[in-house]
Amino acid sequence: MPNDYFKVAGASSSKVNRAREQDAPATWEYFDPSTEIDIRSGGDLPHWEQGSVWYFVTFRLADSLPQTVVEELRSERERWKQSHDLDKLTREEIAEYHRLFSDRYETLLNAGGGSCVLRNPHIAEIVDGALRHFEGQRYVLDEYVIMPNHVHVLVKPMAAHRLVDILHSWKSFTANQINKRLEKTGQFWQHESYDHIVRHERAMEAIRRYIRENR
Repeated sequence: MPNDYFKVAGASSSKVNRAREQDAPATWEYFDPSTEIDIRSGGDLPHWEQGSVWYFVTFRLADSLPQTVVEELRSERERWKQSHDLDKLTREEIAEYHRLFSDRYETLLNAGGGSCVLRNPHIAEIVDGALRHFEGQRYVLDEYVIMPNHVHVLVKPMAAHRLVDILHSWKSFTANQINKRLEKTGQFWQHESYDHIVRHERAMEAIRRYIRENR
């Protein structure tokens, strides 16, 4: 990696392990095919939630992708959504969605477009502090990494806390703090995030490896 390619990585695995010891059944949960999925289809992306389970989340800087690319992805997603019943998606269709869009999105982000201000250690520390702030109160963190223009997080909301609210808290606080530090105004993060439910322990380990490889 180039010397200026600064990244902050975190792994609260010790806290996760302590939580497992104290409350193993409630701490280690993945996608449950027998439980209803809450689908939020507002904005550009459909989001699937099942409450207190593990999620792999990616959120990015507003300028990390060219607008032409964003519009192309949006158009393709709209066509996909119109040809599928979002209330009755099969597991295979959900996997197809992530293959067609989440994986492509990740490849584009890794090209390093935009201002990449998160490579600044002081800026990255603001994000790192926000991720850790309510750990153990509102959510459990596992592996995460702060890259130059986006962030990857493995997170499990705790009871009575929703993923959408956790993400809003992270992004709102950090955007305000970072804009103050940079003496700027305007949109800092892309409004929507990519997130998906971790399906099983094998998937969890694969995502962990992926995050570690990006440090």
